[in-house]
Amino acid sequence: MNLTTVLDLITHRETTAGQQADRLREQIATLTAELGRVDSELAALATTRTTLRALAAAEFTADDPTFASTPYQQILEVLAAAPAGMRAKGICLALGVEPSPKHVEGTRAKLKRMVNRQVLTEDEPGVFTLAQKRT
Repeated sequence: MNLTTVLDLITHRETTAGQQADRLREQIATLTAELGRVDSELAALATTRTTLRALAAAEFTADDPTFASTPYQQILEVLAAAPAGMRAKGICLALGVEPSPKHVEGTRAKLKRMVNRQVLTEDEPGVFTLAQKRT
């Protein structure tokens, strides 16, 4: 084997290794970009989890955690102004909610939950009033 042949073999091997290195660099760049995207998603999910836990903690440490949400509070406000009690349809109207069957039934379900938790009473079928506080 002569020197020219050896140098040609080295040049060929160098070219092949350079091409392989270029392909690997492209793969690394692609994987790095993908990793960055996944890391961003993980960070967003962690932030969401933290926010939801904070909101849940605030919700369930309220004075009445069962009915701390806005719709329940609005119902309580409406019934506080109606000592004789109200029906679900009347509550919908007082809240400015369309009294369609779907909304009336949704409100009635909330009212029934509140009766079960002894926040409201239903002395007459379908008529809901605030429960008297026990001392």
